Amino acid sequence: MRLTDPVADMLARIRNAIRARHQKVDIPASKLKTEIARILKEEGYIANFKPAEEEGHKVLRVYLKYGNNNEAVITNLARVSRPGCRVYVRRTEIPRVLGGMGINILTTPKGVMTGRQARRQGLGGEFFVKSGREPAVSTWHLAVS
Repeated sequence: MRLTDPVADMLARIRNAIRARHQKVDIPASKLKTEIARILKEEGYIANFKPAEEEGHKVLRVYLKYGNNNEAVITNLARVSRPGCRVYVRRTEIPRVLGGMGINILTTPKGVMTGRQARRQGLGGEFFVKSGREPAVSTWHLAVS
């Protein structure tokens, strides 16, 4: 089966597995997906990942991470640049996600990296994914009586 957007499929599989409270999720493997998983692990959003092979197909097994009270570490995970609408940013335009509490993932001429790394190296690129840990209590949902 051919997918139009394999990265969006990866993110959807991770989001669905988190909602279902699974410990791991299998994703069809590619070099780009492996780099995204590497960044998510380095930044502490997933517990681990490893390439595997099932029924002759290469898969990426992602082990999800949960905090206290079985809360998911990843609270939002979104694809920004899509095949129909690519989003490119200059080194000075790289946004901060959730005021620095989240990460963004860019593809640059030097490879896949976080927005923070790209900013330090003075690189721009395609703004691929944003992820974050939203605060447990949002002021948006608080009612004042």
